[in-house]
Amino acid sequence: MRTLICLLIFCTIGVSVSAEINAPRAIIGVATVIDGDTIKINGNNIRLNGIDAPERKQSCTYEGSEWLCGQKATLALSELIRRETVNCHVSGRDRYKRSIAICFVGRLDLNAWMVEQGWAVANRKYLTDYVMQEDEARQEKRGIWKGEFVMPWDWRAQKKKS
Repeated sequence: MRTLICLLIFCTIGVSVSAEINAPRAIIGVATVIDGDTIKINGNNIRLNGIDAPERKQSCTYEGSEWLCGQKATLALSELIRRETVNCHVSGRDRYKRSIAICFVGRLDLNAWMVEQGWAVANRKYLTDYVMQEDEARQEKRGIWKGEFVMPWDWRAQKKKS
Protein backbone atom coordinates (compact mmCIF):
# COMPACT_ATOMS: atom_id res chain seq x y z
CA MET A 1 0.00 0.00 0.00
CA ARG A 2 2.84 2.38 0.92
CA THR A 3 4.48 1.77 -2.49
CA LEU A 4 1.21 2.54 -4.26
CA ILE A 5 0.83 5.81 -2.34
CA CYS A 6 4.39 6.85 -3.20
CA LEU A 7 3.81 6.02 -6.86
CA LEU A 8 0.60 8.09 -6.89
CA ILE A 9 2.43 11.03 -5.31
CA PHE A 10 5.22 10.87 -7.92
CA CYS A 11 2.69 10.70 -10.76
CA THR A 12 0.63 13.55 -9.30
CA ILE A 13 3.54 15.97 -9.02
CA GLY A 14 5.09 14.91 -12.34
CA VAL A 15 8.39 13.54 -11.05
CA SER A 16 9.82 10.73 -13.11
CA VAL A 17 11.13 7.74 -11.23
CA SER A 18 14.63 7.11 -12.52
CA ALA A 19 18.18 6.43 -11.41
CA GLU A 20 18.73 10.19 -11.38
CA ILE A 21 15.77 11.18 -9.25
CA ASN A 22 17.98 13.54 -7.21
CA ALA A 23 19.43 15.24 -10.30
CA PRO A 24 18.06 18.76 -10.75
CA ARG A 25 15.89 19.40 -13.80
CA ALA A 26 16.89 23.08 -13.90
CA ILE A 27 20.01 24.81 -12.68
CA ILE A 28 19.78 28.58 -12.41
CA GLY A 29 22.36 31.12 -11.33
CA VAL A 30 25.43 33.12 -12.24
CA ALA A 31 27.80 30.97 -14.28
CA THR A 32 31.54 30.60 -14.42
CA VAL A 33 32.79 29.63 -17.88
CA ILE A 34 35.12 26.62 -17.89
CA ASP A 35 35.52 26.44 -21.67
CA GLY A 36 33.46 27.00 -24.81
CA ASP A 37 30.96 24.25 -24.00
CA THR A 38 31.15 23.88 -20.21
CA ILE A 39 29.99 26.19 -17.43
CA LYS A 40 29.63 25.93 -13.67
CA ILE A 41 26.66 27.19 -11.64
CA ASN A 42 26.46 26.80 -7.86
CA GLY A 43 29.03 23.99 -7.88
CA ASN A 44 27.33 22.13 -10.76
CA ASN A 45 29.46 21.47 -13.85
CA ILE A 46 27.23 21.77 -16.91
CA ARG A 47 28.07 20.54 -20.42
CA LEU A 48 26.16 22.40 -23.13
CA ASN A 49 24.12 19.77 -24.93
CA GLY A 50 24.50 19.14 -28.65
CA ILE A 51 27.62 21.25 -29.21
CA ASP A 52 31.37 20.76 -29.07
CA ALA A 53 33.75 23.72 -28.83
CA PRO A 54 37.51 23.69 -29.35
CA GLU A 55 39.39 22.80 -26.19
CA ARG A 56 41.04 25.68 -24.29
CA LYS A 57 44.52 24.64 -25.48
CA GLN A 58 43.42 23.90 -29.05
CA SER A 59 44.69 26.11 -31.85
CA CYS A 60 43.33 26.69 -35.35
CA THR A 61 44.95 28.19 -38.43
CA TYR A 62 43.99 31.22 -40.48
CA GLU A 63 45.96 32.30 -43.53
CA GLY A 64 48.88 30.16 -42.41
CA SER A 65 49.02 31.51 -38.85
CA GLU A 66 48.01 29.65 -35.70
CA TRP A 67 45.62 31.25 -33.27
CA LEU A 68 44.18 30.02 -29.97
CA CYS A 69 40.64 29.25 -31.08
CA GLY A 70 39.87 27.30 -27.89
CA GLN A 71 40.67 30.32 -25.75
CA LYS A 72 38.67 32.56 -28.09
CA ALA A 73 35.63 30.25 -27.83
CA THR A 74 35.90 30.33 -24.03
CA LEU A 75 36.19 34.12 -24.06
CA ALA A 76 33.23 34.52 -26.43
CA LEU A 77 30.96 32.51 -24.10
CA SER A 78 32.27 34.39 -21.06
CA GLU A 79 31.64 37.79 -22.70
CA LEU A 80 28.13 36.73 -23.70
CA ILE A 81 27.16 35.51 -20.23
CA ARG A 82 29.00 38.16 -18.19
CA ARG A 83 27.30 38.18 -14.77
CA GLU A 84 23.80 37.46 -16.11
CA THR A 85 21.59 34.75 -14.67
CA VAL A 86 21.85 31.54 -16.68
CA ASN A 87 18.94 29.08 -16.76
CA CYS A 88 19.91 25.53 -17.74
CA HIS A 89 17.37 22.83 -18.64
CA VAL A 90 19.03 19.57 -17.66
CA SER A 91 18.40 16.41 -19.67
CA GLY A 92 20.86 14.05 -17.95
CA ARG A 93 24.45 13.49 -16.95
CA ASP A 94 27.55 12.50 -18.88
CA ARG A 95 30.24 10.01 -17.92
CA TYR A 96 32.12 12.76 -16.05
CA LYS A 97 29.00 13.40 -13.92
CA ARG A 98 28.42 16.81 -15.52
CA SER A 99 24.84 17.87 -16.07
CA ILE A 100 23.92 17.93 -19.78
CA ALA A 101 21.78 20.95 -20.55
CA ILE A 102 20.51 23.56 -22.92
CA CYS A 103 21.21 26.89 -21.26
CA PHE A 104 19.72 30.33 -21.70
CA VAL A 105 20.37 33.93 -20.76
CA GLY A 106 16.88 35.38 -20.97
CA ARG A 107 15.49 33.79 -24.12
CA LEU A 108 18.88 33.43 -25.84
CA ASP A 109 19.90 29.78 -26.29
CA LEU A 110 23.63 29.79 -25.43
CA ASN A 111 24.22 26.45 -27.16
CA ALA A 112 22.73 27.73 -30.43
CA TRP A 113 24.57 31.05 -30.16
CA MET A 114 27.97 29.37 -29.77
CA VAL A 115 27.39 27.32 -32.93
CA GLU A 116 25.85 30.23 -34.84
CA GLN A 117 28.86 32.44 -34.07
CA GLY A 118 31.26 29.70 -35.17
CA TRP A 119 32.74 29.05 -31.71
CA ALA A 120 31.38 25.50 -31.52
CA VAL A 121 30.19 22.79 -33.88
CA ALA A 122 26.95 20.84 -33.77
CA ASN A 123 27.61 17.52 -32.09
CA ARG A 124 25.29 15.37 -34.19
CA LYS A 125 26.17 12.29 -32.14
CA TYR A 126 24.00 13.59 -29.29
CA LEU A 127 21.65 16.20 -30.76
CA THR A 128 20.91 17.55 -34.25
CA ASP A 129 19.20 20.78 -33.15
CA TYR A 130 22.13 23.02 -34.09
CA VAL A 131 23.01 21.74 -37.57
CA MET A 132 21.34 24.70 -39.28
CA GLN A 133 23.35 27.18 -37.17
CA GLU A 134 26.56 25.30 -38.01
CA ASP A 135 25.77 25.40 -41.74
CA GLU A 136 25.20 29.17 -41.52
CA ALA A 137 28.43 29.77 -39.55
CA ARG A 138 30.39 27.67 -42.06
CA GLN A 139 28.93 29.55 -45.04
CA GLU A 140 29.61 32.93 -43.41
CA LYS A 141 33.11 31.80 -42.28
CA ARG A 142 32.46 32.81 -38.67
CA GLY A 143 34.74 31.89 -35.77
CA ILE A 144 36.63 28.65 -36.33
CA TRP A 145 35.16 28.35 -39.83
CA LYS A 146 37.23 31.30 -41.09
CA GLY A 147 40.25 29.03 -41.39
CA GLU A 148 41.21 25.44 -40.74
CA PHE A 149 40.74 23.41 -37.57
CA VAL A 150 40.53 19.89 -36.27
CA MET A 151 37.12 18.86 -34.97
CA PRO A 152 37.24 19.04 -31.15
CA TRP A 153 36.52 15.31 -30.71
CA ASP A 154 39.36 14.44 -33.12
CA TRP A 155 41.71 16.90 -31.36
CA ARG A 156 40.98 15.24 -27.99
CA ALA A 157 41.54 11.77 -29.49
CA GLN A 158 44.92 12.89 -30.90
CA LYS A 159 45.96 14.28 -27.51
CA LYS A 160 45.07 10.99 -25.80
CA LYS A 161 47.39 9.12 -28.18
CA SER A 162 50.29 11.51 -27.46
